[in-house]
Amino acid sequence: MNKEFIASEMQALQSRITDRLELIDGLAKFSVDKWDREEGGGGITKIIQKGDLIEKGGVAFSAVHGPVSEVMNKQLGLKGDSFFATGVSIVLHPNNSHVPIIHMNVRYFELNTGEFWFGGGIDLTPHYIIPSQAQLFHQGLKTICDKYDKAFYPKFKTWADEYFFIPHRNETRGIGGIFFDHQDLDSGLSKEQLFNFCIELGDNFTVLYNQQAELGRELSYTEDELSWRNLRRGRYVEFNLVNDRGTKFGLLSGGRTESILMSLPANASWEYNKKVAPNSKEEFTLNSLKKGVNWID
Repeated sequence: MNKEFIASEMQALQSRITDRLELIDGLAKFSVDKWDREEGGGGITKIIQKGDLIEKGGVAFSAVHGPVSEVMNKQLGLKGDSFFATGVSIVLHPNNSHVPIIHMNVRYFELNTGEFWFGGGIDLTPHYIIPSQAQLFHQGLKTICDKYDKAFYPKFKTWADEYFFIPHRNETRGIGGIFFDHQDLDSGLSKEQLFNFCIELGDNFTVLYNQQAELGRELSYTEDELSWRNLRRGRYVEFNLVNDRGTKFGLLSGGRTESILMSLPANASWEYNKKVAPNSKEEFTLNSLKKGVNWID
């Protein structure tokens, strides 16, 4: 299983996901932006906007290669002269405040030394946290993980809690999900098994998302709820620009800025010293943004 095969399968995964998302949205279509990277490789960024369900979303594929720069070496600790990286990344921002933001990423990385690893994950950021919907999402992820290794879900769920955390707010970005990085033969799985895990996770993305969307897309919402949605989007932006290692790697490796920042919403808000009403669903949401919550049991 070489890097060219993995890249072609990642690109095929992108196409399946965008086809399914167009059906789920029911109105908007993806625009396609093919781009080349001067240092080596390129990608396809697909953007969906002003849909029935999705206000703005992106599904990006890339397969890039080139020398390991001094900056990359210093910041990321890479031991090699050249690298190859490919993957698919998704972020969807819905119109309705009762439908969550969702993110997914699956990726493969190798160095000319022969070192390789897989990474990725899926996490959910509801504007309003509803425990039963969080349970549904996490159970879906656990079912996929358990097919490959029953240790994956608890390990990767904890990893997501730690990763998708905003230190300056002392809160998690949402209800988490799973996150994994640097998964190689030391994981106990073969290269093919790790690849299959990533692809299966990607193919189940639209299933997990549609479950959440169907529970909220027909609900009415008020201007106050839209304002809250935009404040929660602001937190999402803060994490992506300040804390997200994927964003930093993309920029440090000479990635395409427009594609890297496709994760940002069309509109977001910051209100000074926002206070929420006691015993409100906003307060419940804020109080639930903690590490270590067992959403399944």
